[in-house]
Amino acid sequence: MNGPPGFDNEKYIREQTAEILKRVARFQNKLYLEFGGKLLYDYHAARVLPGYDPNVKMRLLRELKDQADVLLCIYAGDIERKKIRADFGITYDADALKLIDDLRSWDIPVLGVVITRFDGQPAAIQFRNKLERRGIAVFTHRFTKGYPMDVEIIVSDEGYGANACIPTDKPLVIVTGPGPGSGKMATCLSQLYHDYKRGLKSGYAKFETFPIWNLPLKHPVNVAYEAATADIRDFNLIDPFHLEAYGEAAVNYNRDVEVFPILRRILEKITGEPSFYRSPTDMGVNRAGFAIVNDPITREAAEMEIIRRYFRYRCEYVMGFADRETVQRVELFMKDFKLMPEERRFVVVSARNAAHQAQEREKGDAGIFCGAALELKDGAIINGGNSPLLHAASSMVIHAIKHLAGIPDKIKLLPPHITDSIKTLKTDILEEKSVSLDLEETLIALSISAATNPAAQLALEKLKDLKNCEAHMTHIPTPGDEAGLRRLGINMTTDPFFATKDLFIA
Repeated sequence: MNGPPGFDNEKYIREQTAEILKRVARFQNKLYLEFGGKLLYDYHAARVLPGYDPNVKMRLLRELKDQADVLLCIYAGDIERKKIRADFGITYDADALKLIDDLRSWDIPVLGVVITRFDGQPAAIQFRNKLERRGIAVFTHRFTKGYPMDVEIIVSDEGYGANACIPTDKPLVIVTGPGPGSGKMATCLSQLYHDYKRGLKSGYAKFETFPIWNLPLKHPVNVAYEAATADIRDFNLIDPFHLEAYGEAAVNYNRDVEVFPILRRILEKITGEPSFYRSPTDMGVNRAGFAIVNDPITREAAEMEIIRRYFRYRCEYVMGFADRETVQRVELFMKDFKLMPEERRFVVVSARNAAHQAQEREKGDAGIFCGAALELKDGAIINGGNSPLLHAASSMVIHAIKHLAGIPDKIKLLPPHITDSIKTLKTDILEEKSVSLDLEETLIALSISAATNPAAQLALEKLKDLKNCEAHMTHIPTPGDEAGLRRLGINMTTDPFFATKDLFIA
């Protein structure tokens, strides 16, 4: 993110760590901490809180690793449906495997994986087999009998007691998982039930980032969270239990507020005493709001995120992934803040101009003309348009790294002998219709060229400077473009149009 920071990571780590340890001590040194949101690569938080380290939670967890076990939950239905995590373009089960690898790279072992609401789904069984044969402990939990209303059944050997107790040694147990509805809370409460049967008075809490409870309800950061979850119909509200208990307004979201009365009854049934928690906000451990050091910058960044979500859901609608109500919800957020799509930096208008210029260059061609624009960290706007040689995203990236490396436009980074060879491969051997290189193909060609071309080598080294830059395209990127943009770390939005009339896009 360009400009001064709006968020202090070190202050956040200090305050969040102290609050977690305080909660551990409150529950006789055994706390099950449900991690909401993304444990790693929290790019949404990084976009709305300028300066936020996407891996700050992992830094915090590494400081606590000697006191913490980690359990990873995944809903069996998400495995069966091959649900996709949009920011990585991979399925939830693949994301779970990636998360295990990422945790290991931070020297944090995973105690085990819990497949929740397991009912013999074939894909879930295959996933369990894959993990167990690689030495990962796997536990399966079935749907909790009696949930949500029959507390007597829920808190019994037929309910939580039907799940095997997962042995844990450390005072803090981090329970995380990919996406909402992964079964993290049920896993925590199941463990709590078994602990109390054994005489151990453990506790439960939630590690939350959004919504930020001590920001106003309509603060752009909290509204950006609503925009991010528009597809699952989450919405923010003033926590009525907190207001009644303390006379203090605190922001929470609908699912936590709706489930709180039931959750409090379950906790009281397990513990046999009045709940320590008087509101769902009480359950959260969330010090993010106290680490915001520049509110105006944060407000502006969050408004830009609302615009990003507007573009994303419009594209998902035409692709069939989102419904009209989701798009309309984000359109209302845009109206609330009087935002226009063209306010997204300068890249939207520039991309559309680039598409027009591409059309002017190819007069007489009846094809679809795509434009792309990227804002570099020095404020320069770099354009790209599609051509017989390159996709618009490829053209944009090539122009950007030439600008960063100070390479004149007339110097070619991709010599004909390389591009001709790729064309031959695509048309004569692979029998593809399109010759134009997508971004992934362009990056490979660039790396080949760098072996003998010093200018290409210099430009290649500048690719890392594109991370976190803002960009826009006039058409939905092809899979090769999307993968390349994601790997470069470019924050991309697109207009809701397809780059080809073909229905199947490889």
